[in-house]
Amino acid sequence: MSKTLKQAKVGETVTVQRLQGEGPVKRRIMDMGITKGASIFVRKVAPLGDPIEVTVRGYELSLRKDDAGLILVD
Repeated sequence: MSKTLKQAKVGETVTVQRLQGEGPVKRRIMDMGITKGASIFVRKVAPLGDPIEVTVRGYELSLRKDDAGLILVD
């Protein structure tokens, strides 16, 4: 069963399976280094759930919950 990055728990390491979305949104996510097969470690989630702080390809990144919902992980 697929889940999104938004559903991943703090401390979990997940692998990107697929990116949803179209056009500029998908391009922006890919430009941040989040591509198929990339490993993502969920560092922390803000108290209200937005943003989500992750480590991808050796650097720290903050993602909006809406963007994290477009990233299917395993």
